Amino acid sequence: MNPSDKPQSPFDRLMDDYEARVAKATAMGGPEKLARRKAAGVLNARERIAYLCDSGTFIESGLFGTSSSNPADRDRSPADGKVAGFGKVGGRETAVVANDFTVMGASSSSTNGRKIAHLKRVACQRGLPMVFLGESSGARLPDHMGSRGMGTLLGNDGAQYLRLRETPWASATLGPSYGSSSWYAVLSDFSVMRKGAVLAVSSSLLASLAIKEKIDPEDLGGWRLHAEVTGFADVVTESDEEALDAIKTFLGYMPAHCNEAPPERSVPAGSGEAMRDILGLLPASRTQVYDVRKIVRAIVDKDSFFEVKARFGKVAVTGLARLAGRSVGIVANNPLVKGGALDSDACDKITSFLVLCDSFNIPIIMFVDNPGFVIGTDAERKGAPGKIMNFMNALALVTVPKLSVILRKSYGQAYLNMGGGRNSDEVAAWPTAEVSFMDPQFAVQVVHAIEPGQPEFDEALARMNRDSEVWEMASVYAVQAVIRPRETRDYLIRMLDVHRLRMTNGVGQHLMRAWPTSY
Repeated sequence: MNPSDKPQSPFDRLMDDYEARVAKATAMGGPEKLARRKAAGVLNARERIAYLCDSGTFIESGLFGTSSSNPADRDRSPADGKVAGFGKVGGRETAVVANDFTVMGASSSSTNGRKIAHLKRVACQRGLPMVFLGESSGARLPDHMGSRGMGTLLGNDGAQYLRLRETPWASATLGPSYGSSSWYAVLSDFSVMRKGAVLAVSSSLLASLAIKEKIDPEDLGGWRLHAEVTGFADVVTESDEEALDAIKTFLGYMPAHCNEAPPERSVPAGSGEAMRDILGLLPASRTQVYDVRKIVRAIVDKDSFFEVKARFGKVAVTGLARLAGRSVGIVANNPLVKGGALDSDACDKITSFLVLCDSFNIPIIMFVDNPGFVIGTDAERKGAPGKIMNFMNALALVTVPKLSVILRKSYGQAYLNMGGGRNSDEVAAWPTAEVSFMDPQFAVQVVHAIEPGQPEFDEALARMNRDSEVWEMASVYAVQAVIRPRETRDYLIRMLDVHRLRMTNGVGQHLMRAWPTSY
């Protein structure tokens, strides 16, 4: 008898049925929809997971889930529009949810909501980073309509939006993202947005109906809005692949969970070579602008600086880097923009970054060169006093090591916000540093009522400048060290060794674990 003519056993039929179900579930929205995405240069949900995760490591959870509210939707809702499971990213186990827009617009329903809840629960309990790949039309209609729909589908998981930062969350907004897709993006510790994607509460169609005015999706929630105005987008990319690479990079600086120290890496060849000429990056005139990021890159391990929120609050620079192979968080004033004077957006940006670093045991290094805070009616309307104190409160609650280096100017309250006055574990200064309550030019006018150009002004200004030199501060031990600029990298590495959290294996107290991720 030919083997192919052999009668099938019940087990054979079951396995054939199983393979058919797998094929149907993994076919997503069908070949036509997938082909349109491919032609547009956009990855589908399963391709995104394959690109993000180490080869062959992804194991799916809920492959055979389908829409449960409407029986007629079961056959057209493979995996219920959200692909979920566990895969390794950079060798570490990670929980991943990818919205499949080809299936009912990846709309939220009871089945795929259970998937997300399960992955979040496992990630938090087992110490796994979590990644959300967002692209969704929002809530599934008509499933959510009416009191029954609301009572059945919404509000049945009281912890759905609870963030205690047990593990790092990263998200990518890779298409139209409304409803819960946008919620998880702004709940994440790191949010990357691909150009062309939209992140908003609801679609432009619904918004247009609500206000009876046509709204462009880009104006509603495009990348420029979230990179430059709201600050929700930490990084903006041109493609899906670049967005997924950014998530891999971010997670590489993070521990898997809050109760371990960040991973250590080997130190790249050439690190520190720029230190011998670093003073040349600082202009001789204290009023001349420069890009502080050049100084940061010279000090940290070669090619390790990963800036976040570069387009938002640009008077400050925040980013992750490595020093001697260890993760550090960088906060720096950038005189290239507004002379480095801190504004409300910069306060929000720095505060958010301090919380991130403290939550995941990453030491903080602050590079100081600022003339104070932006003042005036516009600053007050933007809530400057509250923003400044939020920043100050967060800095006081940080329990990881904090080191500050004063490069040039440090005036007024901003001196405290940038780590002065024992708000850092160690404060060092370059000989070029000057510290005072305000810019000496303004101080002469306020104290002596002398205007520039009057005979006594230059003499009074010279006296005020002498009083602002770092040596006066060093004499009362308000800075712990005055260092040669070329020694900054070695000094910081040494001080990070001194202040390492030995008694808790590198783990801080996480006093801000419930601080909002977006505000």
